[in-house]
Amino acid sequence: MISTKREILDILDRCCESFTFPMLDNGYVYLAATRLSLFRSDEDWAMVIEVFGFSPRAGMPDICVHTFASTLWERDRPESYVDRKSYDNYLARKPNNEARFFFPIEEGGWQDSEDPEFMAQDATEVKVRGRLVSIPTAAQYASVGIELEQNPRAQVFELCRYLAETSRNSVLATPEERRVSVRPEMEQILQLEEWHHPNLVAGETASDSETFQRLAEVLTTADPSQYKPTRGANTHWRNWPDGGRL
Repeated sequence: MISTKREILDILDRCCESFTFPMLDNGYVYLAATRLSLFRSDEDWAMVIEVFGFSPRAGMPDICVHTFASTLWERDRPESYVDRKSYDNYLARKPNNEARFFFPIEEGGWQDSEDPEFMAQDATEVKVRGRLVSIPTAAQYASVGIELEQNPRAQVFELCRYLAETSRNSVLATPEERRVSVRPEMEQILQLEEWHHPNLVAGETASDSETFQRLAEVLTTADPSQYKPTRGANTHWRNWPDGGRL
């Protein structure tokens, strides 16, 4: 039997409280793009939030696929942990949420070897999902509203934001990546390219958010028409200027 709206929001709120719910102004990640999808069967539900960006600590741009669900698919295996207690702790900490990472941009000489937060000065192209893409000029960055902070040098997060504007589907999850933790019998019933996201730093949670209240209603009823937001979207990176600044 499908969860109630309150049960869904309680799961999301617990993830907000444990900081496993996406924080779009995460101080360690320069945000570039997001997407949200809902999945459902007669018995189960899942919500997937994709976040593409760049963390200097991680070193490479990545997509974090956050999955929240009544029942998750393909969880970590016990042999991935040093002992059974560690594995049980993992399940206890994350009973309804999982995060998996994917890398749409291949490693290569396009990053400065001495300062990998910057593009190499002699770089001419990067490989995205196996396709070579030319490094944009300062004018091309500006054409999509990106003013280089260290002009004429571009930073990696600025490249990510340019690609999110010009090759969005290439830097967000593939259908297979999106479903990595979603049970195979579940059907996708809604996909959002933008929405109004709660500000976790300010203490907001999913149940405070009109967006997630309505999304929970969609999941309980299997009726996408229940999603009728009244607040404007705020998921564009320009709305989260503190992201990546730590």
